[in-house]
Amino acid sequence: MQIIRAQKMGFCAGVRRAVMTAEKALDENKDGQVYTFGPLIHNPEALKKFEDRSLKVLSEKDIPVLKKNDTVVIRAHGVPPETKDKLEKTGVKLLDGTCPIVQVNQKKCSDFASEGYAIFFTGDANHGEVTGIEGSAGKGALSAGKTLNFFLINSPEQALDVLEKNAYKTDFSKTVLISQTTFSVKVFDSIADALKEKLPQIKVCRTICPATWERQESLDKLCSEVEGVIVIGGRNSANTNRLYDKASLLCKHAVLIENAGEIPEEFFKLSRVGLTAGASTPDDVIDEVENCLSGAIAH
Repeated sequence: MQIIRAQKMGFCAGVRRAVMTAEKALDENKDGQVYTFGPLIHNPEALKKFEDRSLKVLSEKDIPVLKKNDTVVIRAHGVPPETKDKLEKTGVKLLDGTCPIVQVNQKKCSDFASEGYAIFFTGDANHGEVTGIEGSAGKGALSAGKTLNFFLINSPEQALDVLEKNAYKTDFSKTVLISQTTFSVKVFDSIADALKEKLPQIKVCRTICPATWERQESLDKLCSEVEGVIVIGGRNSANTNRLYDKASLLCKHAVLIENAGEIPEEFFKLSRVGLTAGASTPDDVIDEVENCLSGAIAH
C-alpha cells in the first residue's frame, strides 16, 4: 500500500502555540490548578493526554472557584472581552493563547462596529471563535455609542434572507463581510458574490486563515492521486469536518476518524490511501494512523 500525506495537514501555528502555552503552564505551576477556558483544542485524543496531566476545563459559571495561585490559559479561539475582564479580576495568572490571526479578526470587527458598520459574519453558531469575535464587536459598538448589527450566516441564502426580511430595520449603507478563520473558502466566496449583487458597496474581508485554505487546496491535489482519503481529527472540529465534506465529494472512499482504531477495513485493501488532518490534530495521532495502515502496528 502507498500512503500519501497531504502537503499541508495537522496542527496550525495558532493551535500549536496554544498547546505549547498549556504545556508550559503545567510544567511551571506547582502550587495551583491549571485550567483552559473551554476545551483547549477540538481533538479528544489530545484532550485526554492533557486530562492525564491534570489540566481542567473551565467554563463561565466556574470562574468563582478560581484561586489566586491558579493559572488559566485562554485557548486559540479566544474569548469575549467581558470574559477576559472577569478572569483578570480573579487575580489568577492569565495566559492568552488566542491565535494571533483570531486576535486580528477580533480587532477588525471591533473597529467596524465602532464605525457603525453592519457586519455579516460567516461562521458556525456557538463556536468559541465566533462568540469571542461577536463579543469584541459588541464592545466596539458600545464604546462608540453605536448599535451592534452583527449577522451570523453560513450560506448565500441566509445572507440574502437577512437583507430581504431586515427584521431590525438595519441601515446597510455601510456593510462589511468578514469570516471565521476556519470557514470554507468556496462557501465564503459564494456568499460574497451574492451580497455584492445586492450591496455593491460592501467591504469584503476574507479573513480565513491561510492554514485553512492551504489544507483545503492540498486536499484537492491529494484526492486526485489516491483511491481513498482518511481525514484525521475531532468530530467536533469545524475545519476537520469541512475537510471531510470536501473529501467526500472528491473521493469515492472517504472517512473521518479520531484515532487509528477507527480505520475502516476497506482502507486496508486499497492501493493508494491519502491522509489529511484538521488543524487541531497532533502529529503523534497522524503518525499512529500511518503506522497502522502500513502494518507497522497491528490494527
